[in-house]
Amino acid sequence: MTLERPWMLLGLLVLAGAAGLWLVAERRRARYAVRYPNLDVLAGVAGPGSWTRYVPLALFGLALTSLLVALARPEAPRTLTDERATVILVLDTSRSMQSNDVRPTRLGAAQAAVRTFLDRAPSRLRVGLVVFAGDAQVATPPTRDHALVRQAVDDIGSYLVYGGTAIGDALRTAVELGKQTLDQQGQQGPNAAPAQKPSTRALSASTPAAPALVSILFLSDGAQTRGQLQPLEGARLAKAAGFPVYTVALGTPNGTVAAPPGFFNFGAYGSARRILVPPDPATLRAIAETTGGRFSEARTARTLEAAYSKLGSQLGRRTGRSEVTFLFVAAAAVFLVAAGVAAAITSPRLP
Repeated sequence: MTLERPWMLLGLLVLAGAAGLWLVAERRRARYAVRYPNLDVLAGVAGPGSWTRYVPLALFGLALTSLLVALARPEAPRTLTDERATVILVLDTSRSMQSNDVRPTRLGAAQAAVRTFLDRAPSRLRVGLVVFAGDAQVATPPTRDHALVRQAVDDIGSYLVYGGTAIGDALRTAVELGKQTLDQQGQQGPNAAPAQKPSTRALSASTPAAPALVSILFLSDGAQTRGQLQPLEGARLAKAAGFPVYTVALGTPNGTVAAPPGFFNFGAYGSARRILVPPDPATLRAIAETTGGRFSEARTARTLEAAYSKLGSQLGRRTGRSEVTFLFVAAAAVFLVAAGVAAAITSPRLP
């Protein structure tokens, strides 16, 4: 905890000095003996015990202490929601996503993971969705209406295009969408002006201290097979814009899908021919490292959901300080009420 006005704590010295003067005065009073013929009456007036008369004063002192700390404006480190943050989800919907090496299918597991991300993400976080195969399409522009994004995820089948995997083009689409969002909000990217320098290269496993305004969460299960832009070219576009890319490689090396019609579809025994569709973790790792993001590898639906859950609780949040003055004011009020109650209970009463 830090204090915005630490000099206000000098009042504690005044409080301590007042308490010391009161104790000195009490000791001087104790030197004088008082004769009273009826000791029973004196005991009733004095109360059950001499120490109890200090309780109200102690509680009152605690109340004053809490108020002085409140005046110092204490601040505690907290995880805060960044109202400007945007996350663009990029989801591979190519034919290889129909492989069932990840249950129920790679695409089904990805849809469930995105829903988990939306559940964990801050409600004020803007989320957009880009789907891609041979081409990239914007399913939903960045919005705080997470129900709209969830609906687009549920209707992902309408975006399926079995034309290959264009990773570089998908990254370019996500970068352009992120830039449009910043322009609409009247904001500049992290690298647009020298005065604003939040670095994306210092990102670590914890929540970044200076997060980017736009982050890209990219999931794919295969290597680039189509597109005008190579994956690392798309990564350099994201880096230039200051958008970290968090990549997830989905699937196992032994994943297969049925071959498309006309591509030796039947084997010697009339069974459907299968095509091996392993993920490409090396490319996705290079994208994350280039842009200052993080790379994850998911071979099961559970690990994929865990990765998205963690990112949902981190992206769109930043580490900051929040004033907690109200806690000390509330504590002072409690101590004052307690002091009043204690005084009423321990005050001497005539028999």
